Amino acid sequence: MVLLPRLGRAVAAVMLLAMLAPGAHGHDIPDQIILHGYVKPEGDRLHFLVRVPLVMLLNLNLPKRGPGFLALDRIDDALTRAAEATAREIVLFENGRQLEPGTVRARISRASDTSFSSYESARDSIAGPPLPPVTDVFWNQGYFDAHLEYAVSAEDADFALDLRVAPGLKNRLKLILRYLPPGGGTRAYELHYGTGPVHLDPSWHHAARTFLSLGVTHILDGIDHLLFLLCLVAPFRLRHLWSLVAVVTGFTVAHSITLIAAASGLVPTGDWFPPLVETLIAASILYMAIENVLGVDLRYRWIVTSLFGLVHGFGFSFVLEQELQLAGEHFLLSLLAFNVGVEVGQLAFVLVVLPALAWILRGPRLERAGLILLSVLVGHTAWHWMLERIDALRPVDGVDLGVGGVLLAVAGLAAVAGVAWWRARGTRRRRPVGAAEERSS
Repeated sequence: MVLLPRLGRAVAAVMLLAMLAPGAHGHDIPDQIILHGYVKPEGDRLHFLVRVPLVMLLNLNLPKRGPGFLALDRIDDALTRAAEATAREIVLFENGRQLEPGTVRARISRASDTSFSSYESARDSIAGPPLPPVTDVFWNQGYFDAHLEYAVSAEDADFALDLRVAPGLKNRLKLILRYLPPGGGTRAYELHYGTGPVHLDPSWHHAARTFLSLGVTHILDGIDHLLFLLCLVAPFRLRHLWSLVAVVTGFTVAHSITLIAAASGLVPTGDWFPPLVETLIAASILYMAIENVLGVDLRYRWIVTSLFGLVHGFGFSFVLEQELQLAGEHFLLSLLAFNVGVEVGQLAFVLVVLPALAWILRGPRLERAGLILLSVLVGHTAWHWMLERIDALRPVDGVDLGVGGVLLAVAGLAAVAGVAWWRARGTRRRRPVGAAEERSS
């Protein structure tokens, strides 16, 4: 919710001044810049209340007095410019149409002011008398508060908000927004730059489209999930079509179960759980790579794949946890759309990878050698991921796995290798899938 053009440059200048100025305080430039806002439709008006830390107004050159206190008796013009900048950087829409503010009220508040704890107190504070001119408010230790009113056609229209913040602040700045719909209640959102227009009371098709796109994007951006899929499908060819269908179906059903369970709050909530899941995801990639090297019977791959699918479902849920705030009343539909998006992304990946591998690795010898080389490279990466993620478990809940964690990883690898070897040995005692087709060709 940046108020100013070229705000990233301004904040960089503030950080430089903070490093150079003697005696500068650490809280001058906070690690997290948090803005607060309320959106409430009322009849033919849409009310937007917003609170912005003063550090965001550096580019406006607010009038000052003394060692850096704001000159509150000469600040009215600067407040007007700040309100105009707010309307440019935090854009509201009605049914897809961008709104322009009509009435605007603004003020400076002390750092200790708590009026934004509720919509009513924030509205009354902004409408009340300004701070006395003699009040000492340091230039970067208070708030700019504004109340913007927009003319709208109906209070139950489709309202959306687009937070257009400088990209450089994406990971440091967020807007805590509360939407108060006409029917009562409150919907809370945590918004960051780059989200795009967020529908504050989304219709079912908005929710479905948003989460379908999110699912596709997540699977195609998740390198660990893609490497698992790569190892999963690399040994398959058209002659193994039904075995491949069983594998993909088992993985899909399994991760759908845990994804829904996690999104419904039916999983552990401790800080230890996410890093554990990420460690197990790395282990699943390593196991698939080992299986490929040893050459197991593909007819039984769906069993192990389904078990690993349960783990990957938890991994998907960590992404979905934050985004479910955008679902509105369409929780189950959003879950389904996200899952469908994940499947679409997986299918697109498989449809590209399988023909490419079949074309590159033509011939039985080249096919086997290429599969081993690919699996060794992926397995090497997964092994290092697994060790790094085990190491990340150390500070969680005061548990220090240390050397014991590494030994546990080695023991786990040995166990996985033993199971894979046992399955491979069993494979050699019976004709592998597709052998009849190969002999008759």
